[in-house]
Amino acid sequence: MTRETIKNDLNELLTEYFEKVTLPENGIFVVGCSTSEILGKWKGTDSSLDVGKTVVETVQSFLKPRHLNLAVQGCEHINRALVLERAVAERHGFEIVSVKPAIHAGGGTQVAAYQQFDDPVEVEHIVADGGIDIGGTEIGMHVKFVQIPVRLTHRDVGEARVVGLSSRPKLIGGERARYTFTEDNLKDIR
Repeated sequence: MTRETIKNDLNELLTEYFEKVTLPENGIFVVGCSTSEILGKWKGTDSSLDVGKTVVETVQSFLKPRHLNLAVQGCEHINRALVLERAVAERHGFEIVSVKPAIHAGGGTQVAAYQQFDDPVEVEHIVADGGIDIGGTEIGMHVKFVQIPVRLTHRDVGEARVVGLSSRPKLIGGERARYTFTEDNLKDIR
C-alpha cells in the first residue's frame, strides 16, 4: 500500500463527504483509524506511523480551509481517548486526561496527530459534529446525538472500509412542534 494510494483514496472520500455535509465553523471532526486495517491486517497487528502521517496530513488539508478542528480517536488500549489541540479541548470544556499515545497504544494515526499538533492533549470524551471511521474503530460514541450516516460511494481507504457520520440537532416536542419557522408558526390554532 503506497502513501499515494492512501492519499488518493482519502481525497476521493473526503471530497464526497464535504459535498454532502457542511459542518459548523470551528466544529470538531473526529477520525478513528486503524492503520493496520488500511494495510489489510487485523486492527492493532501492523500499526504504521507512516500510514498515520498520510491520513492526518490528508485529512487536515480538508479541515483547515473549512475551519474545522481534528480529533483523532485512539485504540482500546487507551480507552478510545482522543488527541486534539489543547485550545479546542479547553474551549469545549473537555476534561484532559494523563496519557500519551504510542504506536501500539493509541495507534499510528494518533501518534502522527500528536506529533503534528501545536499543543496536543488527550481527552476521554468529546462531542464531535461529524467524522469518519476508517477500519471499524467505532467513532459513534464521540459524535453528538443525533448521528446521521453519510452514504459514500468511495468507501475504502486502502483495504479498510470507511463509514462517514454527520449529526443534526434533536427533533423534540409533540404534535404541535414545528421544525421550520414560517408564517404558520404565527397562527393561533386553538
